[in-house]
Amino acid sequence: MEGIVNSINNLIWSNWLIYLCLGAGIYFSFRTRFSQVRHIKEMVTLLFKGEKSAEGISSFQALCTALAGRIGTGNIAGVATAIAMGGPGALFWMWAIAFLGAGSAFAESALAQIYKEEHDGQYRGGPAYYIEKGLGNTKFSKWYGILFAVATVLATGVFLPGVQSNSIAVAVNNAFGISPSIIAAVIVVLLSLIIFGGIKRIGSAAELIVPIMGGIYILMSVVIIVVNIRHVPDVLALIFKSAFGAEQAFAGILGSTIAWGVKRGVYSNEAGQGTGPQAAAAAEVSHPAKQGLVQSFSVYVDTLFVCSATGFMILMTDSYNVMGSGGSMIVENLPGVEIGPIYTQTAVNSLIPGFGAAFVAIALFFFAFTTLMAYYYIAEVNVTYICKKIKGKNINKIAVNLLRIVLLFMTAFGCIKTAALAWTLGDIGVGSMAWLNIVAILLLSNTAIKCFKDYESQLKAGIPREQITFDPIKLGIKNADFWVQKNKNKI
Repeated sequence: MEGIVNSINNLIWSNWLIYLCLGAGIYFSFRTRFSQVRHIKEMVTLLFKGEKSAEGISSFQALCTALAGRIGTGNIAGVATAIAMGGPGALFWMWAIAFLGAGSAFAESALAQIYKEEHDGQYRGGPAYYIEKGLGNTKFSKWYGILFAVATVLATGVFLPGVQSNSIAVAVNNAFGISPSIIAAVIVVLLSLIIFGGIKRIGSAAELIVPIMGGIYILMSVVIIVVNIRHVPDVLALIFKSAFGAEQAFAGILGSTIAWGVKRGVYSNEAGQGTGPQAAAAAEVSHPAKQGLVQSFSVYVDTLFVCSATGFMILMTDSYNVMGSGGSMIVENLPGVEIGPIYTQTAVNSLIPGFGAAFVAIALFFFAFTTLMAYYYIAEVNVTYICKKIKGKNINKIAVNLLRIVLLFMTAFGCIKTAALAWTLGDIGVGSMAWLNIVAILLLSNTAIKCFKDYESQLKAGIPREQITFDPIKLGIKNADFWVQKNKNKI
C-alpha cells in the first residue's frame, strides 16, 4: 500500500509540477507587468481598506484566513528539510518561487471573487466555482469542478489535519512532557469552538492569532540575526553562491538545491495550489482585483518573512546538516539529529539555552492550529459545492456536520499516532489540486487579466478606491452572476 501511494505521490510531485508552477508564475508576472513589484504599496493599503458585510469578511480577515492555511509546519520543518536536502541555496529558490508565485496568487484569488456566490448568508467561492463557471458551465467544466472539490475535501478534510495535530503533539510533548491524549482533547475542544461558528468566527480568530504569532516568531529571528550580525554577509554570500552552484561544497547538488527550494516554496506559500482562493472569495470588496492584490501580498508574508526567519535562524547559528546526493553528509553540524523542527530549536537555544524546545513547540502549536482552521474552511466550501450537485433535503447541513466530525476525529487521531501515510496521501491531494488549479487559471488567464487591467485603469483615472466598481458585462465576462445581480441592486 505504501509503495503504491509513494509511487503516485512521486508521479504527481514530479519536476513537471515544478515547471508548471514556475511557468505559471512567470506568465502571470509578465501579463500583469510584474504587479507584485509595482503595486506593493497598493497591496498594503488595501489590507486596511476592506469593507465588511453580513455575508462577507474584511480583506484583512480574508488575508489572515489564507495565511492561517499557508503558515504551518512547512514554515519550520519545511525550511529545515529544504536546507538539509538542498543546502543553503534552497532558501534563494524559495524566495524566487514566492516572487513569481505572487502573480499566480493574484489570478486565482481574483477569479475566486469574480465567480463567487452567496449561499446561506455567506460568500462561497474558489477553484471549483471558477472552473465550472469560467469554463462555460459545460458538462466538462462541471465534472472538472467536482473533481477538484473531491480532491480538496480528501486532502484538507481527511488526510492533512492529522499531520498538523501530530506536529503539535510531538513538539508539545517533547517540550513540556504533556500526554498526546491531553493535547488531542485540548485541540479538539478549541477547534470545535471555532469551526462550528463558520467563516465569521474563523476569520476573527485568524485575525487575532496569525499576526501575533507570526510577529513574535519573526521578532525572535531578528534578535538572533542582531546577536550574530557579523555573520550576515557570510550567510547571504553562502545562500546566493549555493543557489547557483558557485559554492564548491554544494556544487554537486545544484539540481537538488533548485528542486527542494521550489518544492518547499510551493508547499509553504501554496501559490497556485487552489487553497487561498476559498478565503479570498469570502471577502467583501468592491472589485475582485482588490482581493487578488491582497492575496499576492500573503505569499510574501509567508515566504519572504516567516520562511526567511526560519532560514536565517538556522544558517546564522550553523544549526543544520546537508545531505549529499549519495546519502553522505556534506555538512554535519548536528550529528545524529533528525531533519525538522530540531534545527530551529537548536538555533533558539544558541540565544537562550534551554528555551528552544518550548519556543518552537508554542510556535508550532499556533501555526498548525490556525492551519487546521483554514483546512476546515477550505473543505467546507468544497463540500457545499459538491452538495449543490446532489438533490436531497438538508444534504448540505448533514454533509457539513459530518465533515466537522471527521476532521475533529482525524485531528485527535493524528495526535496519538504518527501520520506518515496521511502525509503522503495529503501530498497527493494537494498535488492534484495544484495540477487541476494551475491548468484552470491558465485557461482563464484572459479573464483574470481583464479584471486586473480594469482595476488599474480606474485607479489611474483617479477614481477613489472606495468608488471603484466591477462590471463583468462591460468587460465581456460571462457567468459572473453575483456581480451582475449586485450591480442591478445598486441601480
